[in-house]
Amino acid sequence: MPSHPTLDAELVVWWECEAARLESLAASARFGFTRRHYARKAAAARARAQVSRLREQAREPAPRPAIG
Repeated sequence: MPSHPTLDAELVVWWECEAARLESLAASARFGFTRRHYARKAAAARARAQVSRLREQAREPAPRPAIG
């Protein structure tokens, strides 16, 4: 197992933080169209985090079957 995080692991954290930031902006938006814009961008950021999360899970080694 590598001692450093992979790019996908870092991207998961980054996109989740970005989504939280955008949701905060959406919550404080004055106009509805701005609120919806930030909410859509937050949803897209969460989707990108999910893609990296799935790649990271696929990278993990499969459990070895028990012998004997």
